[in-house]
Amino acid sequence: MTHSLSPRLQRGRLLRTTSLLLTTGAVAVVALVGCASDAPGTGSSASSTPGSTTDATSLPDPTPTPTSAGTPVAQTCDQVLTLDDIYAFNPNFGTAPDFEPSLSAGQTAAEFQGLNCGLLNQSSGEIVEISVTQPNDVLLAQLKNEALSSGQIVPTYGTPPTVEGYFSAADGTGVAQAFTPTYWITVGSPEFFEPGDAEALVAAVIANLQ
Repeated sequence: MTHSLSPRLQRGRLLRTTSLLLTTGAVAVVALVGCASDAPGTGSSASSTPGSTTDATSLPDPTPTPTSAGTPVAQTCDQVLTLDDIYAFNPNFGTAPDFEPSLSAGQTAAEFQGLNCGLLNQSSGEIVEISVTQPNDVLLAQLKNEALSSGQIVPTYGTPPTVEGYFSAADGTGVAQAFTPTYWITVGSPEFFEPGDAEALVAAVIANLQ
């Protein structure tokens, strides 16, 4: 004999089944939410990766190495040595026409925009070569070192240390050198045998350059 469940029992079983399914679904949803929250975020909270390209830093230009140089001398030969200066030195001397320096000191002066002047002995034909150069600090130091290594110190060409004097003789020619804070002065001639022979001309040039 077949027994059938009463409508009330069927309805109760259906409610229990539905409740079980809902509970199971809720657990599954909670599990999915938990998994999703554990995944790496892609939202605005993620930190941005800095760019791999950086601004190039410009390096300063290397400092140029100081070099020897000279400034043009403003004075002319008749200002550096006046006729009175020449006469006081020796009345037999006058200006040498078409003068070109033959001594290395005068050639160095010409290289660095210096002034070269010549005096001619009217009797012997000998030349006195005078040069004036306005060197920069680098050239001045080089010239002083060369003068010191090749000649003797002469304190009578001016008042040390404002004026430094030197004298050297080679190949039959005596050359006097004087250094002031601004100028390098040279006076050379075969007629100069000792420092005192050029002293009057050196003193006159220094006085006229002040």
